[in-house]
Amino acid sequence: MTDMTNIDAISADQKLKEAYFTASQGQLIWQRFKKNKSALIGAWVLIILILSGIFAPFLTPYDATISGRDKEYLNGAPQIPSFCDDNGCSLRPFVYTTERTRSVKTNFRWVTETNTTLEGRRYVEFFTEGSSYKFLGMTFNTHLFGVDKGMIHIFGTDSTGKDIYSRTLTAINTSMAVGTIGVFIAFVLALAIGGIAGYYGGWIDSGLQMITDTVRTIPSIPLFMALAAFIPDTWSAEARFFFISMVLGLIGWPTLARRIRTHLLTERNQEYVLAAQLCGATPAHIIRRHLLPSFTSYIIVDLVISFPYMVLSETALSFIGLGLKDPVNSLGVMLQNVTSADVLLNYQWYFIPVIFFIVLVLAFVFVGDGLRDAADPYSDSSK
Repeated sequence: MTDMTNIDAISADQKLKEAYFTASQGQLIWQRFKKNKSALIGAWVLIILILSGIFAPFLTPYDATISGRDKEYLNGAPQIPSFCDDNGCSLRPFVYTTERTRSVKTNFRWVTETNTTLEGRRYVEFFTEGSSYKFLGMTFNTHLFGVDKGMIHIFGTDSTGKDIYSRTLTAINTSMAVGTIGVFIAFVLALAIGGIAGYYGGWIDSGLQMITDTVRTIPSIPLFMALAAFIPDTWSAEARFFFISMVLGLIGWPTLARRIRTHLLTERNQEYVLAAQLCGATPAHIIRRHLLPSFTSYIIVDLVISFPYMVLSETALSFIGLGLKDPVNSLGVMLQNVTSADVLLNYQWYFIPVIFFIVLVLAFVFVGDGLRDAADPYSDSSK
């Protein structure tokens, strides 16, 4: 019986070794990546945030720009649904009705009063009908949650009565869209310039490296200030959005291009490249089908790591007033609201989007580090 157990263990071990040696590069990277718990958690957090941004119109109760304004709840604190109060308990969660009033006691200043009676309850409902939105070319008006009367603001409101929860999820989608467009532009330029420079070498490589070094040495802050002065105030929010995305992409390609160029310089003299040349393959075919695939894992890792820097760049530009502006909702635009001392002292819920921003960047960093270690066959995670 013991011999049979040993034989089964040896057979299972042989199958594992066979599966390891026959696995593709992607399968090996995935197996190493799963061993990194922090990277795996970061990946799940990143997926949740990205899906929250994509489905923001459904997950949020109100329009993040105009339709969700609550004139009766300006600079309102977060409304946390509860089941019980002094009037008893309810099976349905509820928030309280609020009303803005002026009185002699407050020197005729606006004051938000809360009605905590049974009549003042607003019961939370799911799959409610509200403002219409478009998704995949179709128009919907169903939202995940709402209240039977009035409005609900689980993250509070800003000075204009906009729902911060709706703005936060929409801002994540906008910042991710800017980062995606910027990374895509940088990716295409890096593959083209780095691939040509690394494959041909010689004077072509020297000329392209001069261009790469020139772009790398351009100071970013003066460039952004000059571009901000160039952008007319009459530009629409969409035009400003695509312009910022293109600028971030056009200055973000040199690092990846140099890595691709270095890899191709070492690989272009290998025997499989010579065999492809003798078979009559064109340079474009060799670069696309033979040289770049050998560097695919590192390209993917570089792209993932580039995302947080693109998001940080967009946030920084919008934060200092050189990027996106209202009515566009982005993380940078929302961070502009937390710069005053009044917000720090009285309206701390304005910092909720900051938490989402930090979590988003950290998730990208953990996933990027995990992919980098998984793609490196000499790292400790591959053992």
